Amino acid sequence: MSIMMASKKSTLVNRPALGILPPENFPEKITESLLSVAPSGMTRVQTMACGSCSNENAYKAMFIWYRNKERGHNIPSDEDLSTCMINQAPGCPDLSILSFMGGFHGRTMGCLATTHSKSVHKLDVPSFDWPIAPFPRLQYPLEEFTKENAQEEARCLEEVEDLIVKWRQKGKPVAGIVIEPIQAEGGDNHASPDFFRSLRNIAHKHGCAFHVDEVQTGGGSTGKFWAHEHWGMDDPADIVSFSKKLLTGGYYHKDELQADKPYRIFNTWMGDPSKNLLLAEVLNVIRRENLLEEVMRSGKALLNGLYELQAQYPGILSRARGQGTFCAIDIRDDATRNSLLLKARDKGVLLGGCGDRSIRFRPALIFKEYHVHIFLNIFNDVLAQHK
Repeated sequence: MSIMMASKKSTLVNRPALGILPPENFPEKITESLLSVAPSGMTRVQTMACGSCSNENAYKAMFIWYRNKERGHNIPSDEDLSTCMINQAPGCPDLSILSFMGGFHGRTMGCLATTHSKSVHKLDVPSFDWPIAPFPRLQYPLEEFTKENAQEEARCLEEVEDLIVKWRQKGKPVAGIVIEPIQAEGGDNHASPDFFRSLRNIAHKHGCAFHVDEVQTGGGSTGKFWAHEHWGMDDPADIVSFSKKLLTGGYYHKDELQADKPYRIFNTWMGDPSKNLLLAEVLNVIRRENLLEEVMRSGKALLNGLYELQAQYPGILSRARGQGTFCAIDIRDDATRNSLLLKARDKGVLLGGCGDRSIRFRPALIFKEYHVHIFLNIFNDVLAQHK
């Protein structure tokens, strides 16, 4: 394999501290890997490791950008420099980030303040007084609830604007809005492209950075490399964070969110060049084998199969939904959900739970239509035991 060429072995066995000692060829390797799939409007990428540190540093970038915008320049005052050392304003400003109920953005301190999926993540840990907006709860089938779902999304958008105004009046202005294209951990909750386009406009209107968290949705499993591409926008975000399927972590951002000084966005490793080598090879395979088209085909077969099982087992299954193979279905209760997960595992199928009572499906990009049929037959056998 090309990945084992002698010229690349050094990258695989050495891990530099990228913030101060990046390899000479690091910009070239970033261009071949992460920047080759950069979201629309994104000209820069900051590498990190996991999803949490990607989001944590993206939040810092939004705060820094917001304060420089407030100052009208990027030169802190002596008071800024002294008060930040004792965790006081104005050096440590009382800014906030608006997030959504059901969202999951990580478990570090800043990220945890925007995570609202499970109490076990948050219990006993101090947090920030930041605004939390409702995420739309859509009714399915979508085509039968067009009016109701539009009203639900409008309600949530109105609440977003109200919260931004309220927190500004509290002296805790919203520097950024963070949202997942699909709330994965929170229950595979979807919203329409119109909802996200309107939310983007609200961020513009109120001077907030717009952060799209693609840690779980990025990498192609929705049928597009980035789930936000389904929104059909030329300017979808100011920051897009990633990890998981990208093999490394980090965030893309616009020029204006570039930190103005060294060490403001920093840690020891700031990513791992070896993962960029691996990612470049993964991207080559995705392109060569047209895997995003494969995902659309297998995803359609998977969702149609879930619709059929839902009709066959209406007392157990409901709300089948998905984009590409990034699919989920609700189970009648948590106990039944857990039983189905265990019995599927015993038959060789690994499924995941999310939300209160959902099962999520996360096959690899090489999952083909014939794999779908194998799975559906097994899942049908498992469901038949719960009739």
